[in-house]
Amino acid sequence: MRALVIHCHPAPDSYAAAVRDTVLNRLAAGGAETRLVDLYADGFRPAMTPAEWACYDRCPDNVEPIADHAAALRWADALIFTYPTWWYGQPAMLKGWLERVLIPEVAFTSPSAGPIRPGLTHIRSLGVFTTCGASRKLTWWVGSPGKRTLTRGLRMILHPAARTFFAAHYDMDASTPESRARHLAKVAAQVDRMTRKAPASAPLPEPGIAIPA
Repeated sequence: MRALVIHCHPAPDSYAAAVRDTVLNRLAAGGAETRLVDLYADGFRPAMTPAEWACYDRCPDNVEPIADHAAALRWADALIFTYPTWWYGQPAMLKGWLERVLIPEVAFTSPSAGPIRPGLTHIRSLGVFTTCGASRKLTWWVGSPGKRTLTRGLRMILHPAARTFFAAHYDMDASTPESRARHLAKVAAQVDRMTRKAPASAPLPEPGIAIPA
């Protein structure tokens, strides 16, 4: 397994960092190769510039500003996110990464070339490990937009048989040392499942099959 870990939190000593370290440690224990992208530590610029927007669907010009991130995505066969859920979604820094890096001819085909088609079909595992200040019930009532963005929206441009792994610590604002320890154990178990050999996967879609709207 070649796992790309995208970490997003401004504080290096945060609980999210403990989740990240748990992920990295279990990946190493499972024999996976890993690459870490720490968005805040790397000083990633989340806002798309007017120039980037102007060439958004024009490859290779659109790839040039995020070439290192595109190369990391092409290297990986597993993609993992560790981040806090803020206002029911991804932090602005991580949302900006999705917008600037998951672009035409990197993550999907350009609509101008016909129906949108998946471009990350080499990725067969998706992990999403987050924390939520809100309760599970309230997050569900709002619609879990952050979870849906990744486990449904992003999942649709991965390999059709890609496995999805998700764990969230809800009620984080009222968490205890015991609840945080339980969550880390849950994350560790999920990553251990990821590193086990996946079952035989389904074939790729036939040319011309579009992603449902």
